[in-house]
Amino acid sequence: MPRKIIIDTDPGQDDAIAILLALASPDELDVLGVTTVAGNIPLALTSRNARVVCELAGKPEVTIFAGCDKPMTRDLLTAEYIHGKTGLDGADLPEPAMPLQDKHGVDFIIDTLRAEPAGMVTLCTLGPMTNVGTAFHRAPDIVEKVAEVVIMGGAYFEVGNVTPAAEFNIYVDPEAADIVLKSGCSIVMQSLDITHKALILPSRLADFRSIGTPVGDAVAGWLDFFERYDMEKYGAEGGPLHDPTVIAYLLKPELFTGRHINVEIETQSQLTLGMTVADWWRVTDRKPNVTFMGTIDADGFYALLIERLARL
Repeated sequence: MPRKIIIDTDPGQDDAIAILLALASPDELDVLGVTTVAGNIPLALTSRNARVVCELAGKPEVTIFAGCDKPMTRDLLTAEYIHGKTGLDGADLPEPAMPLQDKHGVDFIIDTLRAEPAGMVTLCTLGPMTNVGTAFHRAPDIVEKVAEVVIMGGAYFEVGNVTPAAEFNIYVDPEAADIVLKSGCSIVMQSLDITHKALILPSRLADFRSIGTPVGDAVAGWLDFFERYDMEKYGAEGGPLHDPTVIAYLLKPELFTGRHINVEIETQSQLTLGMTVADWWRVTDRKPNVTFMGTIDADGFYALLIERLARL
């Protein structure tokens, strides 16, 4: 039976590819719905982009719910300087015709978890965790119903990509991340330590283009645009690919290795706000709460992406 998932996202080119990977894998994943959040770009655009991606995949029946338009307690920080003014710069795609659902994304998360048996629904967070943190805060009864939360966010060895100490998704809403990490749920974290080992090399970009479909062309265009900033920033031969690692973990967990350790979120310091303080070396007696991934089979990851996206 396919694993039931909710994708919580702020698309973004790499989010879009993660959504495509999930929709290309119906034998393994049953996408109950997509909830959008403000992050890479404001909520109106993330909600538009999620619909654009589902239509590109030929899946207009997917239900999409707009969620929170700003972090739980802070002003919104966005990243148009990376993703472009639309969030999906790099491919020219039509405006979506499929509707947004009337229900708020947080209500969808709460209602779905309450309706399903315990341990049936996995939450996949690809952006700031505002929707999930708000849902857990508002309806603590749903926490024990969650099968797993798989997060793209955080860093330990790679430290920060938006401040010296913090990764973007966590930094945008550290309070929400703190709620989720302290919830007691089973949590897997796909951090920059993974994604910076999965670079969009020229040969891999060519593989996407060689798929020869509208999906392959869009993905190649997105990645060509998206990676230019990180290539310049890090001086690498390709930019990292972040969010699809969440879906890849659900499909092929053997691509990743990690440790079950304690991870806490810094919410007070001006200097290190949003830092994921990961006890990788187990130097404290704090209780492990996160499976924090440290390595990825990058070739296997890209092979999975190419194989699945070619199905759409």
